Amino acid sequence: MTSLPARAGRRCHNALNPLHSTVYFSPDFAKELAGVGVEDNNAAYFAGRAAAMGAVGPGVISATFYNFNHELVARHVPEVWRTAAPETVLAARSRAVDSTLRRLLGEEAVGSGLMAEAAGLALRAAEACTPHARPLYAAHADLPVPELPHVAYWHAATLLREHRGDGHLTALLGAGLDPLEALVSHTATGKGMSPRWILATRGWRRADWEAASGRLRERGLLDGEGALTEAGVQLRQELEEATDRLDAAPYEHLGAAERRAAHRSGARLSRSRARGGRLPRRFEQLTTGPMAG
Repeated sequence: MTSLPARAGRRCHNALNPLHSTVYFSPDFAKELAGVGVEDNNAAYFAGRAAAMGAVGPGVISATFYNFNHELVARHVPEVWRTAAPETVLAARSRAVDSTLRRLLGEEAVGSGLMAEAAGLALRAAEACTPHARPLYAAHADLPVPELPHVAYWHAATLLREHRGDGHLTALLGAGLDPLEALVSHTATGKGMSPRWILATRGWRRADWEAASGRLRERGLLDGEGALTEAGVQLRQELEEATDRLDAAPYEHLGAAERRAAHRSGARLSRSRARGGRLPRRFEQLTTGPMAG
């Protein structure tokens, strides 16, 4: 049981996650990965997020990322490691974090007391994360904490995001949702990615989408128009509640006052803008709601 108020951890996650996630979709990340020879966007994402686990094969990435078609992953992995070793990718990612946050937030925010406070609070929350059955979190927890406060903040946000994400996969398995069924039902909530974007980026085909929709209809979770039934709405709500329970420890560890401060500082930083800099709108939308899948 948890003493954490309902959705308190989720609110903190939603405040922290946008700056974490946007790095992977930033021009800085693409530039740094291309600089070490990884020019394909999918290969860059797979390598950039998985590098903390070492030179893993496609099966590990398909398992831990969950909602990508294995055929797409295998098209790029393990070949990507022959182009750039994991330690090379991690160094490129760190440079991209530095430049992305400087560009989006501006030098004043990067060097501010607010940033130092946010990093300290996020790292303190991560002290209560546990590695058991959480491979992406555990791999990142083995990495050293960066010295620069804004990069340390991103590192802590990554720990918290992967801790929650690994727990979310446990909830999906408990609900009996395979990777594409998870995506279809998430999209049907109205808070997820569009089918067109999923098919373009996750390697699935329209026939795969329709087959997954059919399986959900057979379970009484989708209606004939592709909307969630009452049972489907309940299942998605239970998924988020289960994810909250599995992710409660870091935010209980903070206590009420520090939790409010972590939410406040994270939200302020996510809303910050440098001159002409902004977070891509579609990724703001994708990273402030329920987890994809």
